[in-house]
Amino acid sequence: MARSTIEQWRMFKAVADFGGFQQAADHVHKSQSTVHHAVNKLEEQLGVQLIEVQGRKTQITPAGQQLLRRITYLLAETERFENVAKNLKQGVESRLAIAVDEAFPKSVLYQALAEVSKEFPLVHIEVIETILNGANELLNKGVAEIALSPFTLANELSEDLCQMEFMAVCGAKHPLAQKHNVTPEDLKQYRQIVLRDSGQERQIDVGWLGSEQRWTVSHMATSIELIQKNLGFAWLPKTAIAESLQYGVLTPIQLTRGATRTLSLFLNFRDAQTLGPVARSFIGHVRYFTE
Repeated sequence: MARSTIEQWRMFKAVADFGGFQQAADHVHKSQSTVHHAVNKLEEQLGVQLIEVQGRKTQITPAGQQLLRRITYLLAETERFENVAKNLKQGVESRLAIAVDEAFPKSVLYQALAEVSKEFPLVHIEVIETILNGANELLNKGVAEIALSPFTLANELSEDLCQMEFMAVCGAKHPLAQKHNVTPEDLKQYRQIVLRDSGQERQIDVGWLGSEQRWTVSHMATSIELIQKNLGFAWLPKTAIAESLQYGVLTPIQLTRGATRTLSLFLNFRDAQTLGPVARSFIGHVRYFTE
């Protein structure tokens, strides 16, 4: 069992940080004798000299320096622990899980997360990336508190956040890149890259799936990479491929119809009454940045 206390270590660190017992006492709002006694008692308990005084100069011994590096981390963790406990007392969640469809605009997500973290820096936020039914499924299972999904919840009020435009694209050196007036029949002879529904209970297919050749992948990034390598085509969110289009790595397919399509994305949660301050803050910022 530890014989030293956090308060003793806090006073020792104050002496090290501020260069003397009086300066430390002023910082921790204790008397100089109290600080001196705490450090002397700590040295006695450990059997190690931590501080030596030469004239008017207070110095940390090599042993003290070594222990100081370790105790600095422990004191920081103690402060975080106390702040988490304070948050819990005030009803602030210690954790927030958000299920986000990969089509959701990353810029909006990152801005909202940054603002929430400024307000609640100690809260652990988990972002779970999903495809199609995956976000709502995690919400229904209680794995996530919030879902940003392309589907509404059954018998629930879902909030329409934004519409995403999807564009049919291929790699710059893909045969489709050189064609004009491409028809759906023309597409059938080329490989289509399809995203797999991450939901386990009810998987569905969305969009045109008429190609005889098809590769199915689990992540948007994989789909984009395969298409950049001229290994297929797909309809992808314009926000996710804007840079690739700008630099000519991807090119729009010149379809006679259906070159673009839109998909609504919804904000879903089970019960507004059970949402804590962190969840409400995130929802507020997501609404603001999608306006």
